[in-house]
Amino acid sequence: MTCLEDYPPEVRAEVGQVRQSVCDLHAELPRWGLVVWTAGNVSQRLHSADLFVIKPSGVRYDELTPESMVVCDLDGNLVDGTRSPSSDTAAHAYVYRHMPKVYGVVHTHSTYATAWAARGEEIPCVLTMMGDEFGGPVPVGPFAIIGDDSIGRGIVETLRASRSPAVLMCNHGPFTVGKDATAAVKAAVMVEEVARTVHMAMQLGDPLPIPQDRIDALYDRYTNVYGQH
Repeated sequence: MTCLEDYPPEVRAEVGQVRQSVCDLHAELPRWGLVVWTAGNVSQRLHSADLFVIKPSGVRYDELTPESMVVCDLDGNLVDGTRSPSSDTAAHAYVYRHMPKVYGVVHTHSTYATAWAARGEEIPCVLTMMGDEFGGPVPVGPFAIIGDDSIGRGIVETLRASRSPAVLMCNHGPFTVGKDATAAVKAAVMVEEVARTVHMAMQLGDPLPIPQDRIDALYDRYTNVYGQH
């Protein structure tokens, strides 16, 4: 079995940096109210090797350290670490194998987004924020059982047909992707925000849909003009 010592120094150095980053980003999930107890996980893929760093399974957030993060290959096999990887490791690995531009994956059980997932219903694009961040509605992926790559397949199949960095896996909860783990965590925060806001709007009546051409304009501006470039 391959171990981390078999990789060159530059890979081991990047592992150290990514372990620190992934550990720090896990603290953002309870901070934004996206997880409880040990639920949820963040991972980030390396640029220097076909490896990724992910949370160990069943460990409380206040016990996480950079050293406790585990390293896996893109088949989900453990390469370095003293604890078992997250139960969602196979899903993360599948996403990295089949979405080469993705370098960060996040899973949460945030309340409002998971409530939409429990209904098997996409979040309609009725907010300019959604046009900006998601380029349309937040889609729903198929029901899948934890433990193999079924969830990963559902994520990839759903997001390939969408501009959204978030998918609501039916009866499960949100998974988000990004150019790195920071971007995927941001998407997890934003999907919970819009899930809550659209739910509240629906208690007052029927939210007004945004025409597709306006959604396209919002997404283009946010992607290519907004912020610092």
